[in-house]
Amino acid sequence: MIKAVKDYIRTIKDFPHEGVLFRDVTTLFADPRGFRMAVDQLLSPYAGLDIDKVAGLEARGFILGGAVAHQLSTGFVPVRKKGKLPGRTISQAYTLEYAEAEIEVHDDAFHPGEKVLLVDDLLATGGTAEAGIKLIERLGAQVVGCAFVVDLPDLGGRAKLEAMGMQVHALCAFEGL
Repeated sequence: MIKAVKDYIRTIKDFPHEGVLFRDVTTLFADPRGFRMAVDQLLSPYAGLDIDKVAGLEARGFILGGAVAHQLSTGFVPVRKKGKLPGRTISQAYTLEYAEAEIEVHDDAFHPGEKVLLVDDLLATGGTAEAGIKLIERLGAQVVGCAFVVDLPDLGGRAKLEAMGMQVHALCAFEGL
């Protein structure tokens, strides 16, 4: 039987809060076939496009984004939690499923006119991705797409990003919370 990306993702009940079904991609990353499949499928719609950089959202977006950037022969920019970058930064506050937070990038991470692919493991409410897009655009770059392994459509992230004019690519979806 041929496995799909979704088959490599385990679900953990009641994490990090009771009633939540956590979609754990570490099992996908640990399997060489599954990880390769995910990276290949994430970059597939963007192969051959003029992309200057891949931006990966902390933390699992670093793993995926680095691999995608390598395959696309582009630069990689980590979008980090506040206080984790050593140079001058710009930051953006956002709300996620369970709390409020801030992310940041170095103030020279993107240049006007650069085309950027945003990558992360999971799209839930879209708050983190929206903040990442705003950071990229504040530095004058253009987000050409947002790629995720998992979409949780019931939480509305895809609709939020599409309302911002973003192209959203997800490898699989899980219904429910």
